[in-house]
Amino acid sequence: MNQIRKRLGDLLVESGLITEEQLQVALKEKDDGQRLGDALLERGYITEQQLIEVLEFQLGIPHVSLYRYPFDVKLFTIVPKELAKRNLIIPLKKEGDKLLVAMADPMDFFTIDDLRLSTGFHVEAAIATKDDILRAINKYYDMDEGLEELFGGPSSTEEVQEAKIIDQDSPIVRLVNQVLTNAAVMKASDVHIDPHETKVIIRYRVDGVLRTERALPKHMQSVLTARIKIMANLDITEHRIPQDGRIKMNLDFHPVDLRVSTLPTVYGEKIVMRLLDLGSSLNDLNKLGFNKVNLHRFTEMIGKPTGIVLITGPTGSGKSSTLYAALNRLNSEEVNIITVEDPVEYQLEGINQIQVNSNVGMTFAAGLRAILRQDPNVIMVGEIRDKETAEVAIRASLTGHLVLSTLHTNDSLGSITRLIDMGVEPFLVASSVSGIIAQRLVRKVCRDCAQAHEPSKREIEIFAKRGMKIEKVVRGRGCSSCNMTGYKGRVAIHEVLVIDDAIRRVIMNGEAFSKLRELAVKNKTIFLIDDGLLKVKQGMTTTEEVLRVAIPD
Repeated sequence: MNQIRKRLGDLLVESGLITEEQLQVALKEKDDGQRLGDALLERGYITEQQLIEVLEFQLGIPHVSLYRYPFDVKLFTIVPKELAKRNLIIPLKKEGDKLLVAMADPMDFFTIDDLRLSTGFHVEAAIATKDDILRAINKYYDMDEGLEELFGGPSSTEEVQEAKIIDQDSPIVRLVNQVLTNAAVMKASDVHIDPHETKVIIRYRVDGVLRTERALPKHMQSVLTARIKIMANLDITEHRIPQDGRIKMNLDFHPVDLRVSTLPTVYGEKIVMRLLDLGSSLNDLNKLGFNKVNLHRFTEMIGKPTGIVLITGPTGSGKSSTLYAALNRLNSEEVNIITVEDPVEYQLEGINQIQVNSNVGMTFAAGLRAILRQDPNVIMVGEIRDKETAEVAIRASLTGHLVLSTLHTNDSLGSITRLIDMGVEPFLVASSVSGIIAQRLVRKVCRDCAQAHEPSKREIEIFAKRGMKIEKVVRGRGCSSCNMTGYKGRVAIHEVLVIDDAIRRVIMNGEAFSKLRELAVKNKTIFLIDDGLLKVKQGMTTTEEVLRVAIPD
């Protein structure tokens, strides 16, 4: 086995996919028993597709893409779903006494032996990516007879309906689980269930873009809504007012937290579920896509003992992830960190987190006041929504605390005017705020189908306007691992504004907004559009993506 592991590493280095240093880092840092391929994938040095191509060459085992593969559904009875999911295998075709299966790990001889004994066939393996296999299992295994009765038509009595919603083996329960598992496999951030006049549409938001997954008949709407409400502990008899709830569950042996929101519309209740992956490692500042200059500035800001650091951007721009990564960096036993959030998204070890509950008067401002009597070093306020919260946060920062918070504004400079518009005195804003980070998320070009192109005339103009040159741009062609979109995953672009004495004077004197901008340019602030275009130069994203989220001046 060691021989193979060594050869795999050497092959990857020889083919230029990784460097010798990356190989040594992965070998040194990987857990006991973890395979080298998995360790390299975890660190993002290679993609699964690249690993498979090298394995195909090394082991002489063919590689299959399961995107639109013509599966033989009869074979799914031979390999049960549990076995397929646990060992990441899926049967492809049968020829005489041979059974061809796609496997994520074709060197797993125990599974091959198990299959041979349980099916009586001679098993041959092909390689497929883990995501491909999981997507295929979720898509094809659940198209079984159980769901037919759901599509058949509305069932008669209330009692039958009630039993169906609670019974774990009932079709509706399986359907909801399948929708959620699919969302997790596709790494969707939200699931939308939209009622229309004649049907119900299920959509997933993947990498910030919504796409339709499937349409269900209208009569299934009530059972589907009731099932989700039961899971989220909501009132299933109330259809006229919006409701909020939470679901905690395991999807594929992985803990996932879902925030559920219902909204009454003309055609029934619309449900949106936000998936929070509790196992995701988004709490490392170095993995958030900061460039060197911005990372240095941001780390200096949160390293100060006092002051307010604000993170701004629209909903879904990754503000919470950046806040949690900052808290993680500051988290140690010598520091008392308290947060007040609405809602608490991720539970962090060693940090005291408070949930806002306006029904009992526990608002951001009330929570903040209570926190100040708890001897904190670092305070995190989920969001500054009103003058009262802003003033308490500023008071906290002036009395020797580091305060981290978020605001909904378009850019870093806009946050200063926003605070003043809320009614906070300019001298308080100037003396308390130590830095503002504006952030957006852009989709990353899929590494498996990326191709270099000549930049268009318009792109050259855009770059020239910002004082940059562009030689080539990278775009995704579209392949099975990115669902033919050309994009896979997201990366953040940042604008880090350090508030220095010159900017403080401008704020205190109430001078024009343009003066602030001049000073920001003078301080070599990298604006959102600049950071985005730098990431286009590095081949991480495309100009279209950057212009979708950042407006050029």
